[in-house]
Amino acid sequence: MLRSDYAGSQACAGCHSDVYAAWERSPMHRMTRAEGQTDIAAPFDGRSLQLGKDIAALELRAGQRFLRLDAPASGRSSLFRITKVIGGRYREDFVGAEVSAEAPLGPALDEERVLPLSFLRFDGTLRYKGYSVMVRERPGLEAGLVWRQACILCHNTAPQFVALYDELHGAGAPSYQGSASSELPEDRAFRYVIDDPAGLRDALEAELRLLGADGRLTDRRAHALQIAIESTRERFGEAQLVELGVGCESCHGGARAHVEAPHQVRPSFAVQSPLFHVETASGAALTPAQQVNRACAKCHTVLFSQYPYTWEGGERRNNPGGSTTNSGEARDFLLGGCAGKLDCTGCHDPHGEDSRQHLDELGTLAGNRVCTSCHAELSQAAALRAHTHHSAEGEGSACLGCHMPKKNMGLDYGFTRYHRIGSPTDSARVLGDRPLECALCHADRSVDQIASTMERWWQKRYDRAALKRLYGTDLSKNVVKLTLLGGLPHEQALAASTAVRLQLPDTTQGIVNLFDNPYPLVRYFARRALEQRFGTPIGIDMNLPGPELRRAAQAWLDAQHKAP
Repeated sequence: MLRSDYAGSQACAGCHSDVYAAWERSPMHRMTRAEGQTDIAAPFDGRSLQLGKDIAALELRAGQRFLRLDAPASGRSSLFRITKVIGGRYREDFVGAEVSAEAPLGPALDEERVLPLSFLRFDGTLRYKGYSVMVRERPGLEAGLVWRQACILCHNTAPQFVALYDELHGAGAPSYQGSASSELPEDRAFRYVIDDPAGLRDALEAELRLLGADGRLTDRRAHALQIAIESTRERFGEAQLVELGVGCESCHGGARAHVEAPHQVRPSFAVQSPLFHVETASGAALTPAQQVNRACAKCHTVLFSQYPYTWEGGERRNNPGGSTTNSGEARDFLLGGCAGKLDCTGCHDPHGEDSRQHLDELGTLAGNRVCTSCHAELSQAAALRAHTHHSAEGEGSACLGCHMPKKNMGLDYGFTRYHRIGSPTDSARVLGDRPLECALCHADRSVDQIASTMERWWQKRYDRAALKRLYGTDLSKNVVKLTLLGGLPHEQALAASTAVRLQLPDTTQGIVNLFDNPYPLVRYFARRALEQRFGTPIGIDMNLPGPELRRAAQAWLDAQHKAP
């Protein structure tokens, strides 16, 4: 947990050469890369992105990459020298420091900031960075958060102790770089129990000295941790990392003892510290699976961007359910029914990149092997048929189809699996989410048809008044169409995709209406849905204001209808 426990990823290479080589190529390891020391796909050839009247352009000057930002409304033009690239599997984001246009290779004028432009590798376009998540429409472009205060502790390797100050503090902890917006329900949250208060204080003082903040801390735990959090927020930066990027010890914890005595000391996902320990909400020791899942959830846990809604009808600040966009998978998994026995590595390769073939297979009958390792009775055809009410040989009996449906907004405008393992018959989902999850395969059904079938097959009972509050008074109407017209933004995006994938008629106009959705990310999902329906690209400027964009989409649709 402590800085002195860490050895750096390079120390792993000698003994674990194959794993190390795969890890070096993995998207997670490449999460943060220094400019000039890595390959970058984005074209720094002058191409630009305009949002409102502001323009961001990617340029190459004297062999160095820059982003030029012109904001006519403020009368300001800024030049940022690219210092880091973030990501690279689906998109590349950039970090840069502002420099003088007259001396672009000279000293930085300010701290490194996250820049407002993304390059999308999957379609070769530029997009406003903020539109990667559910933020509302922006009027223009501006440099973003200070990089070292934004996501430095998830996208790089630091002593895990530093990222746990808020957990050790408990309720009311200030926000800082290590805060992950997990907001788990009390019965699902891990408890961090301090075993050596004096040792904890000494460890905090050692970290603060490294930040240049000398002095003795009070014995009052909460006050000492608050000072550590505030000092970390103000002073922690790249120099205090174990290494740039996600290294081996980001997941395995400090491995110096293992490096020094590899046959005597084995690495572990468990917290190993005399200062504190971790237990479940009930006070039990963590299972091996929970230890792995806790490690993953340190980063893959966020409820993005202040978007107020979650699955299960929750709200971000009020009993939140599962996240609706990509990157909250580990938190969602902790909410589900299998997190005590199944860990993330049961499906995912932690040292490389999961192939599309592997991920697709998990969603078929062949993938049921993961589930039947615990639920052995469902490996028998008769039991599986009785459980699913579908053919035991058909796709309706693939476990993930019902228990991990594709309903989360992915990075490439497709949908990824929702990792809260539950059932489409759960009341929280039936009465809290649109569309009913059975409609993701049976899009032609009405609300009442699906609800009545679930009641009959699985001996459930659903409050029709609650369903009417969700869908409207006429439950005989189509569930996907009702969601497309009246759902929450993330639900509308899912309905648009489902309507096209399952060829539901009379939904095209509803999809066009989404081009004026207040959340621009939804507009991109609507564009993809229309392109799939008509089999041709939509050549309109997605950075137009919502009303203009909708008119452009309507004109494009009208032209398709007139085409011979």
